[in-house]
Amino acid sequence: LIDQINDQLAHMAHESRPQEPVYASPVMAETVSLLRRFAATDATVLILGETGAGKDVFARLTHSLSRRNDKIMLKVDCGGISETLTESELFGYLPGAFTGASSKGKAGYFEIADGSTIFLDEVGELPIATQARLLRVLETGEYIRVGGQKIMKTDVRIVAATNVNMHKAITEGRFREDLYHRINEFTIYMPALKDRGADIFLFANLFIKHANQELGKNVLGLDAKASEIIASYDWPGNLRELNNVMKRATLLTRGKYIGAQELEKTMAQTSTARPINMQLHSEQSEQESIAAALRATHGNK
Repeated sequence: LIDQINDQLAHMAHESRPQEPVYASPVMAETVSLLRRFAATDATVLILGETGAGKDVFARLTHSLSRRNDKIMLKVDCGGISETLTESELFGYLPGAFTGASSKGKAGYFEIADGSTIFLDEVGELPIATQARLLRVLETGEYIRVGGQKIMKTDVRIVAATNVNMHKAITEGRFREDLYHRINEFTIYMPALKDRGADIFLFANLFIKHANQELGKNVLGLDAKASEIIASYDWPGNLRELNNVMKRATLLTRGKYIGAQELEKTMAQTSTARPINMQLHSEQSEQESIAAALRATHGNK
């Protein structure tokens, strides 16, 4: 393979190592148990869940339990590739195939990952034109490089993930129904953090530990009031938001435990966070809470 592909694989090696999910909640135990039952097959897997919920962890676990785990899983951010370059990135291209193309050509993801797994993160963002070519690869194992005519073969397992409402996307013509049925031979629903009970405290303490190592701090955890706050908040940004909040709160804390003051100050700075007191004061009426949420989000329902 050309040098840039070797560099890419080396960069992705760390992300592709098996990573066990962290959980204590029954809902996660049931979800992980279900995943283990069909991870060893070659069936395509669609992981659905909110942004920041940890769908990539399930993708890595699926690959690590498969017969392909001796090779590196290749992760493709479907939402991070420009529409004009999507097909050349996925299927590769020949020298001079388009303006700006390398004179040496380039292997695509399906060529690089032959015999392994491709994780299509945010698959719901794929351009509609590319979806037709992806469907052909999944059905026949065949593709053609951009600018070429030779039919190439690949043996790749697909694990896909998205936070998009796929049924709505199909109805609106943004996603092909036939491709949807092809990529969800098995479907896994990644529970949102707010639905995972005690897992919130497991992750909070884990993130505090990581923050201590990174920041040179020695924070032991959350005090009682701070623990009440994180249990009452619904974490719209899921694990990603919790990680950011714990890191900032660890930095601000001068004592051994994160208190309510440090936590509320940190959460108020989090872009996805809604006003904390709106969620903590149970005496507020539903109508007042909805009105406060609409004001906080400038009318974004």
